[in-house]
Amino acid sequence: MIFSYDGRDVLPGYHVTEVKDGQFSGLDCGANPEAWRETFIQLWDVPSEDGRTHMPAAKFSAIMHKVQEHVPFDSDARLTFEVSDGIGAIQLFRADSIAADDTHIRIALSRRPASCKPRDRWLEQQQVQACCGPVADVAAKCCASPDS
Repeated sequence: MIFSYDGRDVLPGYHVTEVKDGQFSGLDCGANPEAWRETFIQLWDVPSEDGRTHMPAAKFSAIMHKVQEHVPFDSDARLTFEVSDGIGAIQLFRADSIAADDTHIRIALSRRPASCKPRDRWLEQQQVQACCGPVADVAAKCCASPDS
């Protein structure tokens, strides 16, 4: 299994160092309550110490099964990958694409940027409205709106 991020593949010695699942709640920048579940898979991107190749998919699957024995996964949870080389700070990514051939499964990760959730919801409504007609207004303020 080969993960790639920032234009390069993880090193063959990478480890899955931690898998976490959590329930989160908060208030977005428009004072709207938010709640979600999120699963984090932490990858330690380090060179192989003994000439190993990238982790086989069967081993990755075995790790996930072992975790699930103790930490049940929610299939609707947001999936986030935390990646670090052990020196730099952890960076957050999401799965962007998955491709498989006869020898490898490749998962391309893309950065997970911050966003303004009220603005994101408004933009989504605009796209639906442009496609399918009028949509009921949702009164959601954003921290960037003049009323805030």
